[in-house]
Amino acid sequence: MTSPARRERFEDVAAQVVEPVRRFLARRTDHATADDVLADTLLVCWRRVDEVPDEPLPWVYGVARNCLANAERGARRQQRVAGRIAAVDPPPPSAPGPGEDGPDVQAVTDALDALPAKDAELLRLWAWEQLAPAEIAVVLDITANAASIRLHRAREKLREELRKNGVGAGHEETTEGRKP
Repeated sequence: MTSPARRERFEDVAAQVVEPVRRFLARRTDHATADDVLADTLLVCWRRVDEVPDEPLPWVYGVARNCLANAERGARRQQRVAGRIAAVDPPPPSAPGPGEDGPDVQAVTDALDALPAKDAELLRLWAWEQLAPAEIAVVLDITANAASIRLHRAREKLREELRKNGVGAGHEETTEGRKP
């Protein structure tokens, strides 16, 4: 691909994916990290623009997941270094701020946190990114059938986790107050 054609292809892909990927990252990490990872993701897209499929979003989500994993590994390394430094010179204690989430949002967040990381990510791709199982398969580099089966199982695990916490899934009907 010639340089003007590469640039045109990249600009077309970037225009399609920037906002969805920004939202994808914003739901998974803080704002500053999301911006950094978005930049890294677009850099990979530029370098590999010849490999980007005609439907780029699921492929770019996969790239963004890998870039986010790299950023999280870097953050964990920084935390370990900060922990070593804090052991030598501990910072003063500070009180945590109040949570901003309502009880329903917190219940779902807690239930997702209780699930295995792979199941939680699968549910986030399905619910937050509104991807179909075939698109999730591209993001996770698995078959569409495996994505569909894993999604079904993850939804069941989430439903069970919500029941454990005394919260029903939003679509479940109650029979309280009904007469036959």
